[in-house]
Amino acid sequence: MENVVNFSNARAERLGAPRLPRLIGHRGARAYAPENTIVSLHTAADMGAEWVEIDVKLSRDGEPIVFHDEELSRITGVAGLVAETDWSALKELDAGAHFSHSFVDERIPHLEDALSVILDRGLGVNLEIKPCPGREKETAEIMLDCVSRIWPDAEDEGDVQPPLISSFQAVSLETALEMMPEYPRGYLIATDIEETMRDWREKAAHLQITTLHFDRLFLTEKEGFLDEFLAAGYPLLSYTVNDLDIADTLFQLGVVSVFTDKPDLLDE
Repeated sequence: MENVVNFSNARAERLGAPRLPRLIGHRGARAYAPENTIVSLHTAADMGAEWVEIDVKLSRDGEPIVFHDEELSRITGVAGLVAETDWSALKELDAGAHFSHSFVDERIPHLEDALSVILDRGLGVNLEIKPCPGREKETAEIMLDCVSRIWPDAEDEGDVQPPLISSFQAVSLETALEMMPEYPRGYLIATDIEETMRDWREKAAHLQITTLHFDRLFLTEKEGFLDEFLAAGYPLLSYTVNDLDIADTLFQLGVVSVFTDKPDLLDE
């Protein structure tokens, strides 16, 4: 199976959709290394991933970090909220021991460090804006400022694609459109977040999205929505897919890429 998708339809080309692989490493290589860590990015690259997805939120003092949850406990074993913890404390927490003793002392990365590794390894990246409540605009602004200082311009580095910016939060994507309109934008839709399903076509048009990202559970729980997504004409990406049969079903339906914890899924 061809691993890189080149869009042939006129709508995708007009939308400026990036060249996407079939598989995107979810939070790096989450099945094999602690999620959203530097070692997870290296693991994904070592396994042949061409793209990775990472989550970005802010520390209390406004530093962009690579972390998914609002709470610290699942990953670090320490009680507390990211939004109430400064970067100086966050960077000392162990983000690897929960996964395996082999990853003890793996730290929460600053976005700058993660981007440096991604560029060094020649990876494409989907940056999901994952704001703490009430920080939707601020998170997008600070993240994009950081990215714009590190990520090369297309004119300077012909082989480096711009990052794909995604979020469940329309405010965050609206900020991305205003600040960095040249970066492609992906709107995330979830079966368990009613707000994302409401008026999604209007939001997609307003935000000038280039890709539509949806929960794989739409396959079984919201089939009517999936038909609508396919009819809308956006390149479709689905998360999180760790079963080869489900991935094949999605590809046959017309889905372009799937986010997976297993960058080697197609090798199974």
